[in-house]
Amino acid sequence: APAPAQAEAAQAEAAQAAQAQAQAQAPAQQNPQQGPPPVPQQVQPPAQGQPYGQPPTPPQQQAQQVQQQAAWQGPQGPQNPQGSQAPQGFQGGTYISPIPVGRTHLGHALASEWTKIRTVRSTVWTLAVMASLVVGIGFLASAATDTTDYVTDPPITNGLFGLLLGQICVITLGVLVVTSEYGTGMIRTTLTAAPKRSRVLAAKALVFFAVSWTVTTVVCTLSALIGAGLHSGPGVAEATGGQWAGATAGAGLYVSLLGMLALAVGSMLRHSAGAITTMLGVVLLPAIIPAFMMFSESLRPAAEKILEYNAINSLASIHQVTGEGNGMNQLLLLAVVTTVAFAGAFALLEKRDV
Repeated sequence: APAPAQAEAAQAEAAQAAQAQAQAQAPAQQNPQQGPPPVPQQVQPPAQGQPYGQPPTPPQQQAQQVQQQAAWQGPQGPQNPQGSQAPQGFQGGTYISPIPVGRTHLGHALASEWTKIRTVRSTVWTLAVMASLVVGIGFLASAATDTTDYVTDPPITNGLFGLLLGQICVITLGVLVVTSEYGTGMIRTTLTAAPKRSRVLAAKALVFFAVSWTVTTVVCTLSALIGAGLHSGPGVAEATGGQWAGATAGAGLYVSLLGMLALAVGSMLRHSAGAITTMLGVVLLPAIIPAFMMFSESLRPAAEKILEYNAINSLASIHQVTGEGNGMNQLLLLAVVTTVAFAGAFALLEKRDV
């Protein structure tokens, strides 16, 4: 009995497999009463500003929302060529900064340069060394001499010896006022903040001249007072008003003009070592070259004129050590040379790239 039952089950399974194979091979037949299969509904993207998952907003309601949004945002700026809105601050094609901007003038540049020159250590060191040389050497010269040495020349002229070395410090500071910014690259920041380059150079020159003349005059006055205090009494030549002016304000003016010339040379060369070397040549060579020119009779007049107008003899004339003149010709010559140098510095600063 079990054998026939197993045979019947096997036949039933074979029949079901054959029927399934026949249905798979037969073409699909559609019911004539049944329509085409339904097309899946496409989901429309939501309107701008409307989240997904919500039914679309009617057109009238969308127009009202756009009007309300435009009224809330206020008037918009002009459109750029691509159709997007211009940055905030454009009105009628002109940019208006939201930050209040005032017009710059020379006073701003002067304040900036004053902050620079009083906060860098090079200013303190160079002026301190200059003051030490002028006062120290002047004191040593006064202490090493006797009252009988001042029968013709007053003792206030001893500051001249220290000033011959102290002027190099002022020249160095004049160069560094400009070239230090070129060396560090800060000149780009300076000219970006103050695009008018001539104003920047003028501010540097004015601030430097005020500082150098004030300090040099005060130091020379102190040296003159020390000399006059150490040697006074009968038999000592009394200094006149012109000699006091020459030994103090006049000497300060001459050394300050040398520093201004160094500043102009530094602006043209834009290199500290090159500018300082050039200025040392300007100061020292006119005192050395005439010594060789004296061997030629034809060059002797030129050598004497160079000796008269070099830095050493110019300071001596301003101090009225020789008793001839008061040094005004030397001051005028140095002022003319400094003016010409500044004209070249202004022209090159406007023409060249930083």
